[in-house]
Amino acid sequence: MGEASREEYKIQSFDAETQHLLKTALKDPGAVDLEKVANVIVDHSLQDCVFSKEAGRMCYAIIQVNNMPMMALVNPVYDCLFRLAQPDSLSQEEEVDCLVLQLHRVGEQLEKMNGQRMDELFVLIRDGFLLPSGLSSLAQLLLLEIIEFRAAGWKTTPAAHKYYYSEVSD
Repeated sequence: MGEASREEYKIQSFDAETQHLLKTALKDPGAVDLEKVANVIVDHSLQDCVFSKEAGRMCYAIIQVNNMPMMALVNPVYDCLFRLAQPDSLSQEEEVDCLVLQLHRVGEQLEKMNGQRMDELFVLIRDGFLLPSGLSSLAQLLLLEIIEFRAAGWKTTPAAHKYYYSEVSD
């Protein structure tokens, strides 16, 4: 199954009008209201956490086409990340993994566009790490890794890479 077929399949849960909006946004972001697209994606992500990973990929694809400005997506993406940083979400490894993955992908760009919100998000992440109520060891490790990743200027230092990934590669 090709990449385009997979994309279409994953938006089948939307009504026909919304599917058309999303397909157009993926092909030509300048032809649609990106804020509307972002709100549709965020609303669906908040209702269906399984869709959140696909939502992140869709947003990433939309902002890469023709170097379109990400401004319309900044606040909705932050809203999703804030939802994933809430204590009830941090207790779910899959949601922590999604949060960390998205921050690795677009964290640096988001911070450039709204550093204050990134600071607020990392207060939640830090508190979630420091006050673990029901956090698994993997969730704690992922949170610590993203805290250090941001502190190092959105880069993985050699020491951090060895610490976090040596078990995986052995």
